[in-house]
Amino acid sequence: MGDNTTVTVVVAFVVVLLLVAVALLVVGLYVIYRYRLPLRGIAAMVASFAYLISPIDAAPEAVLGPFGMVDDAGVLTIVAFYVFHLIKARRTNMPMGKAAGIALRDTARNYPRNRPGRDHDPRR
Repeated sequence: MGDNTTVTVVVAFVVVLLLVAVALLVVGLYVIYRYRLPLRGIAAMVASFAYLISPIDAAPEAVLGPFGMVDDAGVLTIVAFYVFHLIKARRTNMPMGKAAGIALRDTARNYPRNRPGRDHDPRR
């Protein structure tokens, strides 16, 4: 018998990818159900999931190794912010058209900054 290390590594990698895919699917279904996500949010989540599992990438993992996952992480981050703003709009009764156009700077503006001499009481 030969050394099966390569086969073991490939099988382990495929199993890890499948577990990540199932975890993303479960989290996505929970968000859709729990927050009554509108159709455009569902479409964005499905499109990002399809991009993650597709062999066609802007930065392929086969060529760049672990750095090839940067574009996948970017897609996930953008969709997560988009879905977050859609959920935020639904909770505050904001028009959905406005929620889709909220920029990242609006999100950063809502968090308190650490400035000397200011008391950051979260109850204010």
